[in-house]
Amino acid sequence: MGDIRQSLLRRDSLSAAKEVLYHLDIYLSGQVQSSPAPSVDTPTLELVEEFILHAPKERHVPPRRMSALQELQLLEIMCSCFQEQSRDAVRQLIFSALFGLQGNQADESRMALLGKLVSMAIAMGRVPILECAATWLQRTHRVYCVRLARGLVDDYCSLVPCSMPTLQNIHSSSPRFCCHFITAVTTLYDLTTEELTPPTELLQMIVSWLHDDNRLVLINFLNTPISGTQPINWLDLTPLAGLVRWCVKAPLAYRRDKKQGLTNGTTENEPEAEPLFSALHLSVLQVFLLLPQALTDKGLLGRLALLQLDQLAALTSDLARLLDLADKHGHTASGGDAQAQSQLALDRLAQALQVAMAGGALLCSREDLRAICSRLPHNNLLQLVMSGPVQQSGYYPHIQAPLLGYSPRPSPLTSHTTHSPLTPHPFLPGMAFPYRPSH
Repeated sequence: MGDIRQSLLRRDSLSAAKEVLYHLDIYLSGQVQSSPAPSVDTPTLELVEEFILHAPKERHVPPRRMSALQELQLLEIMCSCFQEQSRDAVRQLIFSALFGLQGNQADESRMALLGKLVSMAIAMGRVPILECAATWLQRTHRVYCVRLARGLVDDYCSLVPCSMPTLQNIHSSSPRFCCHFITAVTTLYDLTTEELTPPTELLQMIVSWLHDDNRLVLINFLNTPISGTQPINWLDLTPLAGLVRWCVKAPLAYRRDKKQGLTNGTTENEPEAEPLFSALHLSVLQVFLLLPQALTDKGLLGRLALLQLDQLAALTSDLARLLDLADKHGHTASGGDAQAQSQLALDRLAQALQVAMAGGALLCSREDLRAICSRLPHNNLLQLVMSGPVQQSGYYPHIQAPLLGYSPRPSPLTSHTTHSPLTPHPFLPGMAFPYRPSH
């Protein structure tokens, strides 16, 4: 390996990077053929870091640099490398060698190069790279997944908004990547601030994807073997929790004035956000209705909660804060009437809770539900959901099944401050509803 390095040092930056890619392809192809557990050794990783990522091997030696043109040529070479390699196992190993995070100073260069490569792969329709990126998103700390997603949103929604159709069209060629991308952007954009509110173009694209096939959000769950533990720092198996958060908080938190204009300042043909969130909410409820069969097929009905209780606790805490602000100011961030928008948010929460429990996505007792929703103001539909079904106990038998041993979910990326308590939501088991038949 020392002779290879000395040879590479005599080359220019682009030529050396090409040679390392060629060496990596040959080396890992041999590993796949000869080893039952192929891997990349440390000397090879060091060549990648020094000649592709340009992390200096020695402190006193300045790092090698590429011009913008050379970097573009390198990205094109990498696209061709992954496109021409016919074996998926080799492609995945090469991708891991290039972009698997090592916890060192080269990781920043990895992330920068990865963002540019995936953005180019979307533009050029390089499906093998998108499939490798989907695996990377599935096995990488969520903080880095969110960084990649933010870069793609900036490229296709902010820098060149007219290129959104290019991003939108990949859902049919790489649904795995789209599923992970949705999970990452719903983790990133939690509607806590204006900067963390999803652009309308992004929202419209996701609604379109789910309208075409709402099973898209279950692709990762359906194709992933479920073990007894889920790493707590990875992205969720599905984007359901993030999508529910969007739908519930949108009536109170979505900033229309912030997200209406494009980069050039025009608002022509800009879609209204409210119908998009309504359509998204319907799609999410329809996905919950698909879950009983999917969970049963995998033997996980009543054992795996795709909607975690602590995620709901964080959502209701945020919702209580937004409701409190709307009540004080008489209007919402979305510009609507506070009372109507508040009831819409609570109605959506109640609908999501009921359908998620019925579909086996949420495993909790009605007492847990009442505790989580105790800080929310009164809402007829939510009251009905917390009261429980009219049927005898056992209507949702899967709720009483033993839970799969999953690790608790981590706290959200941004901490939630403590807010003053609202008027408690009372539990009224005998309350009469005007729309419930009395006979």
